[in-house]
This record gives sequence, structure tokens and C-alpha cells, in this order.
Amino acid sequence: MSDHWRSSSSRLLGLYCVLFVAWSSVLLGVMYWRVSDYLNDLAESGLQQRAHLFEKFEGQALDDALRDSLRYDLHGAYAYGIFSRNGQPLSGPLLAIPDGLRIDGHAQAVERWSLRSGPIKAPGRALGVETQDGRLLVFVRQSGKLTAVNSIILDALLWGVSLTVLPGLAGWHILRRRPLRRIQEIEAATNRIIAGDLGQRLPISGRPDEIDRLSSIVNAMLERIEQLMTEVKGVCDSIAHDLRTPLTRLRAHLYRTRVGLEEDDPRAAQLDKALTETDMLMARFSALLRVSELESHQRRSAFVQIDVTDLLQELHQFYLPLAEEKQQQFTLRVVPGISMISGDRELLFEALANLLSNALHFAPEHGQVLLRALDDDGAVRIDVIDNGPGIPPEERSLIYQRFFRGSSDAAQGSGFGLGLSIVAAIAGLHGFRLRAGSAPGGGAWLSIRAAADGLL
Repeated sequence: MSDHWRSSSSRLLGLYCVLFVAWSSVLLGVMYWRVSDYLNDLAESGLQQRAHLFEKFEGQALDDALRDSLRYDLHGAYAYGIFSRNGQPLSGPLLAIPDGLRIDGHAQAVERWSLRSGPIKAPGRALGVETQDGRLLVFVRQSGKLTAVNSIILDALLWGVSLTVLPGLAGWHILRRRPLRRIQEIEAATNRIIAGDLGQRLPISGRPDEIDRLSSIVNAMLERIEQLMTEVKGVCDSIAHDLRTPLTRLRAHLYRTRVGLEEDDPRAAQLDKALTETDMLMARFSALLRVSELESHQRRSAFVQIDVTDLLQELHQFYLPLAEEKQQQFTLRVVPGISMISGDRELLFEALANLLSNALHFAPEHGQVLLRALDDDGAVRIDVIDNGPGIPPEERSLIYQRFFRGSSDAAQGSGFGLGLSIVAAIAGLHGFRLRAGSAPGGGAWLSIRAAADGLL
């Protein structure tokens, strides 16, 4: 339910229901109070009318008139009693004056009284007056019938509120489903855009509502962003491609010149440095073209089912000699029965090789590097963990950018800042999730996570 309540329509409809119920409760309370007050006034008025009528009689005429009045009380709501001044019952159904009743001609609320048929414990109103012959006349009216009227009114109001709230809740459930479904579709499209598919666009339902207007604005912005990125990327790729041929020729000229010199020639050392710098420059351009090729998503047709265990064992055997040179402990752990993943085996080997190269490079001598594969909630996750200096938290969101070199790289003067960009491009091509964090021992932890079917 928490996901459903996050939508603005759900909260607005819920707030409307709460306000409606609160207002209905106030209305119900006011109406109940007014009706109850009116019925009490009516009961008191009836008692006073009876008292004014019968207090003018005296003697046997009073007794006869009171007995005759009971014949017309079809509901048995009234009872009377005639008492002496010291409270002794003389006639009538009442056996005693209700406790606390004042003989002043004003009605009072009573909770119990006694009749000849037995004691009664029920809410009512009583009134006492003094007759012409000096006796005390007491009337009691039961409130049961008036309370029944109040109950009928209360039930009617409660049913009215219920029959309004229940359809409102049903309408809330129906009305929130369509906007929520559209938001889920937009979220799915956005996730694909975040994964690198800039050709993806937000869905538009065809109704010119506010969600469609917002989606249209975002789509127009995505069109412009994709156009600008394509232009920038095209320029960079063109520069890298166009300069590769002149650089190749330059290196060939330098190499031929170097071959023609003697070893003791002072120009040989300068040419060796120029060749080294040229090789590094060509490697950078090759890496840039490699990233561009991967980001174009043109290699998905080569995807096959890959045995993760076999892939990691090959990587472990390939890098184990390098680890032994630095006397490092290079460990491989694979959970038994790990699932297959769909992808390009050559590219995944390249991505994991980049991660392992970095781990072995930054881990100290006699350090530890762990390569493992495990099941992460139905997804295959491959971790590369070392006990080196680690990646500062502020750099973890930047390490996949082209030419970014972290503080450790800058301190050691190594790398072009393109290795993790290639890893990120390969992960994006496969739809895998690449994450960086801290290892339990304080080093770097990088992982590549794929769903059970190889795609997120």
C-alpha cells in the first residue's frame, strides 16, 4: 500500500475522503444534538401541558381525569402518581416520587422510578406540581420512544455516510490505477534511458492531460540531448579515427629513423621517448574508439549463454602468475550451481580483465585479491575485491567517466582514465549494473550484476 499512497492522486483522494468523513461526522453530531434537544423540549412541553391541565382538578375529579388520560396513552409512555405532602403514595401507577425530583413545575431528567408493576430503570423526564387540594401530583414520561427516533436518525445518517464513503473508496481504487500504470510505464522507459538507451522515449497515451504534456516536454528534451551527444560523440570519434592514421605514419617514420641510428647516438634516447609517447597516444585513441564502438550497442547479435564458472576460472588462471609476481593471494570463489548469463563472452572477459588488472595493480605486495560469483536475489553477481587504498566515496560516481583519473591513479601516474569507461560501456551493452564500494578490509569492491536471464 505504501507504493499506492505515493501517487498524488491517491493522496488527494484519500485526503478528500478524510475531510468528507470529518465534515459528515460534524454534520451528524450537530443534527443529532438538535434533534435530541428538540425531542427533549417536546417531552418537557408535554409534561408541562399535562401538569397545567390536571393541577386545576381536585379530589375525586382529579383521580377520575388521570385514570381516563391513561386510556389515550396508546404507547404507555406516561405514568402518574398522587402523593401526600410527606411522599406517601395515594393513587396512580407510581409508587414513589423519583429521587431528587423537585416539586416546582419544571421537568427534570430521571434514571429510575417505581411502578406498581415493578421498578423501571430507563432514562426519562419527570415533573411535579401541587394540586388545588394540597396533594402532590407527579408525571413521568419515558424517553424510550424519543430515543428510538434519535436512533433512527443516527442510523440514517450513518448509512448515508457509508453509502457515500464506500463508492468513494471504490472510485479512488479505480481512478488511481490508470495514472499509476502510466507512471510505471514512464519509470520503465526512464530506467532504459538511464541504462544508456538514449533512443528510448517516454510513452504518451494520446490524451492531452498533464502527464502527456510532461512526457512530451521530456521527449523533446531527450531528442535535443541525443542530438547534441551524437554530434559531440561524432566529432570525438572522427578526431580519434582521423588522427590514428597520421599517428601510425608518424610512428613508422620515427621507428625507421631510430633503426638507422647507432645505440650510442645521443638522438636514440630522444627517439625512444618519442616512440613511447606515440604508442601511449595511439593507445588512448584506440581506447576511445573502443568505448564508442561498445556504446553503439552493435554487438548484441553475438550474445550467447555463458558459463560463469568457466569464464572466471579462465580469468583466474590468466592473472594468477601476475599475482604471484607480487606475492599476492589471488582467490577464486564461485557458488555451486551458479546460473548461466547471456552476453558476449569476449567482451565480458575484457571487462572483468580490466577490473582484475586494477585490483592487482593497487593491491600491495602480499596483499589479497578476491574474484567471486554468487547469487544475489536471483541474479548473478560477480565481485572483484582487493585490500588496496580503495576508492573514495566522492569519486565513485566519477570513475566511469572518460579520462577521469582518481587520486590513486594520479599519485602513481598510471592509466589513461579509460579502463573503467570501457567496463561501464560493456556493462551498459549487456544491461548489467556496475557498482563500486568499499571492501570489508578497506579496499575497493566492484561488482557486475545481471538478472537471472542475463538482463535487468
